[in-house]
Amino acid sequence: MRWFNALIMLLFVALMLYATVDLPDHADPQSPANTHVSPTYIENSVKDTHTPNIVTAVLADYRGYDTLGETMVIFTAGLACVLILMKRKER
Repeated sequence: MRWFNALIMLLFVALMLYATVDLPDHADPQSPANTHVSPTYIENSVKDTHTPNIVTAVLADYRGYDTLGETMVIFTAGLACVLILMKRKER
């Protein structure tokens, strides 16, 4: 069974390494994110959101629900850690 698990893991790692061939180079100015998505945010963020800071416009206006969800996940994880690690008073 160990050999089977090791073989599955090796195949998974090989698949992930093969998949990295299709990724764009780091900081490639011709990657799709840099040629299509970024210019849209840069050109339209002030006009659409009336916020002078592009980062604030993206996080608060364009991806507001996503940011709220991420914040709730972090808060819930922190609260769970506090509750688990909290010492109980002995009776």
